[in-house]
Amino acid sequence: MISAIRHRILIVALLLAASAQASLGRWDLTADKRYTLSPSAQELVCSVTEPVEVCVLLDEGTLNAGFERLRVATHDLLTEMQAAGAPIRDYAFCSAAESGLAPTVIHERQRNGQTVQTPVYPYAIVRYKGRTAPVTLLRQDRSLSGEENLNNSIENLEYAFAEVIYSICKDSTERIAFLEGHGEADERSVYDLSEALSRYFQVDRGVLGTDVTALMPYRALIIADPQQDFSETDKFILDQYIMHGGSILWIVNGVKFSEDMLTSGGLTPVIAEDYHLRDLLFRYGIRINPILVQDRQCMLIPVAVSAAGQPASTAANYQPVPWTYAPLLLTSEASPITRGVAPVSATLSSCLDIVGEEDGLSKTILLATSSATRLTPVPAEVNLSEWDIDASAFTHAYVPVAASIEGTFTSLYAHRMPPDEVQMPTDYFRTSGQSRQIVIACGSIARNEWYKGQPLPLGYDRYTQMQFGNRDMLVNSVLWLTDDGNLMQLRSRSVRLRLINDTHARQLLPYIQILSLCLPLLLLVCTGGIVWWIRKKKYTRR
Repeated sequence: MISAIRHRILIVALLLAASAQASLGRWDLTADKRYTLSPSAQELVCSVTEPVEVCVLLDEGTLNAGFERLRVATHDLLTEMQAAGAPIRDYAFCSAAESGLAPTVIHERQRNGQTVQTPVYPYAIVRYKGRTAPVTLLRQDRSLSGEENLNNSIENLEYAFAEVIYSICKDSTERIAFLEGHGEADERSVYDLSEALSRYFQVDRGVLGTDVTALMPYRALIIADPQQDFSETDKFILDQYIMHGGSILWIVNGVKFSEDMLTSGGLTPVIAEDYHLRDLLFRYGIRINPILVQDRQCMLIPVAVSAAGQPASTAANYQPVPWTYAPLLLTSEASPITRGVAPVSATLSSCLDIVGEEDGLSKTILLATSSATRLTPVPAEVNLSEWDIDASAFTHAYVPVAASIEGTFTSLYAHRMPPDEVQMPTDYFRTSGQSRQIVIACGSIARNEWYKGQPLPLGYDRYTQMQFGNRDMLVNSVLWLTDDGNLMQLRSRSVRLRLINDTHARQLLPYIQILSLCLPLLLLVCTGGIVWWIRKKKYTRR
């Protein structure tokens, strides 16, 4: 009878386990819900009808503990996507050699003091209907430690896969445009940014005419470092583009200078300039100040340093010195646009203020200076040799340089007559629907350098060989401006970093080893003694 009951219980347990395995039901008991897909990611992956093949290159080679954690997190995410109903399959016929992706070399110091270099491919290849696209699993920021970079990478996994799946599965390509006609940065100056955006959009360039509807086919408009004034007709067309739901990335400096004079002569005058956009941006909740920003956290430039008693003409010794007119701007963790992005390099930047706090718009600071900032009113003169400045002059802190605005905007022409030159098929709008804008008060952020006839990556400094976050920040900005499904919110996901203190762990290692060896023996002896005492007490004759 008892044996039959046991068999029935075993059969019921096996059936329950099989049904749970078949339904892939599970509970996520982690505090940060790291094993649960966000609703937007779940909706995206479930909307894909055809099979999506994924090959994780991180499986190749020998991985250390940190990259093994990244590999496990990647496979856990793919498993969760499959459990949510996404048609994701393993793509076995893929190798690092065929992918053409450059490996990341890990330098590890062993206990014997030797340094070992191991190439690792932190990528995954996504394939859909014959189209392939890479997913970069590792985010690298030289200002952070290796553990922090790995943790940021794990936080970004869901967005990285969702963004690639979204872009590769789209049947049509949306259009964005760079504005021309006001001395904006030419195609050569924004080459790297255009190439990065062409992965997601059809990128066009063009000038404004008199037709209000000319901008309507574009999801977003980029105004990159204009040098000439905007007419009332131009402002009205831009205003109505926003009123019809368009989005604009404004990269407009509040000061004007001559880059040619600075390069050739080492100095340039700096004057205030608003390009007749002050009233338009003020209506949208932003004021760009005609102030020059200096910061103690800044780029390094090579300066000829002569020895004592030696004329400067004979000096050939160039040393890197900090140039406060080229600040390294801090990125905000409060916005998905800049979360996890490396500091952004800028040159001769101005700053901005947020105005109209009660206008119903949501405004977020994206970029700001450090805790040691100096604000220089213009007109002024900038000299490349002006690098040794007293630290006591930097009395300001965290001055905003870029901000995002989201909500319902009021037209600048709500109580004005439109220009006579404008061609309007219908009456113009005085308020917008839900729309977004980003304002950056520094034109150099979007410009890439050229070296020996080749474009350098945007944000790359060839003197220090450092890659800053300019490209990531601007690409994220355009993706946020065109994001209807809140896909960018996936970048706000946070996974708590739980690191082991290696120094403290090594100090406690002998105690841990002794405790690990002696504690089981002690428990065994104590348990045996208790059992012996109970049995003795039970069976001893009185």
